[in-house]
Amino acid sequence: MAKFRLRFLTQELDLAEGATYVGRSAECEITIEDPLVSRKHARLVVESESATLTDLGSRNGVKLNGAPIREPTSLRDGDRLRIGMHELVFCRVDAGARDASRTTGALRHCARCRLPYPSESPACPNCGTAEPADDETLGGAALRRSSASAQMLIDVLEKAVSIGRFADAERILRRATGFVDEGLAANEQVDARQLRAIAAAATRIAVETNDPSWGLWAANVHRVARIIPPADMCQQLVELARQHPSVADALDGLRLECRKLAHPLSLAEQETMALLDACAR
Repeated sequence: MAKFRLRFLTQELDLAEGATYVGRSAECEITIEDPLVSRKHARLVVESESATLTDLGSRNGVKLNGAPIREPTSLRDGDRLRIGMHELVFCRVDAGARDASRTTGALRHCARCRLPYPSESPACPNCGTAEPADDETLGGAALRRSSASAQMLIDVLEKAVSIGRFADAERILRRATGFVDEGLAANEQVDARQLRAIAAAATRIAVETNDPSWGLWAANVHRVARIIPPADMCQQLVELARQHPSVADALDGLRLECRKLAHPLSLAEQETMALLDACAR
C-alpha cells in the first residue's frame, strides 16, 4: 500500500487509510484556525494506491492547484490544496521513507510572538502578524517579502468582502496592509495593482462599517505611493468624507500630491482628479 502525507505549516502529516477531515472544528483530524474555513471543510479519502479530495459544501470552497473543485477529485504527488488562507501539499512517500511526521521547509521567526513559521506563509499562523523578525530565516536564507504571498491574502480578502464578512475581512486586511506599508517604508517599488486591490477592499469596509480609519489608510497610501486611485474608489472615499472631515483632509493631501505628478494624466486619472477637485471646494 502506498503511503501519503499532507504537508501543512511545518509538518508532514501521515494520512491514514480511510477518511481524514480538514476544517475549523476540533472534531476534524486536521484543524485549521481560520475564520474562512468551515467547521468541516474538506475530506481526504485514502484507499490503497489512491487518494481523493472532496469539498464538503464549504462556504469558501477548496482549490486544487489554483482551480476550485466541484466534485471528488483524485490527488497526485505535489498537488497543492488551498483551504481558507492556508496551502497544503499532498505528498506520495517512497517506500523507504520514515514513518513519523517530520518538520519541513525553511522557517522564519515572527516579530511579535517569536515563534517559527514557514517562510512561504504570508503571516504567522500563531498570532496573525505579517511582520517577520529582522533576522534571517532558520534555514539561513535572507528574508524577502513575497508578492505571491500578498496576492494570496488579496484573493482571500476580496472573497470575504464579496460575501459581506467584514469582521473577517478586517483581520485579513490588517495583514495585507502590512505588506504595502513595509514596502513603502523600505522605499521599495510597490505593485500598483496589488495596492489598488487592497485599498479598494479597505474603502469598501470603511463605507460598510462607517469607520473612517480604513478610508484614511486608502487615501494616504495612494498619496505616499503617488498613485492616483480609480474613480469608483475615489467616489466612495468622497462620500465617506462628507461624514468624516479627517477623510476629506486626507483626500486633499492626495489631490495636492497627485498634482505634482509629471506624467500626462490618462482619461481615467483625469476623472479621479475632477472628483478630488470637487471634494476640495
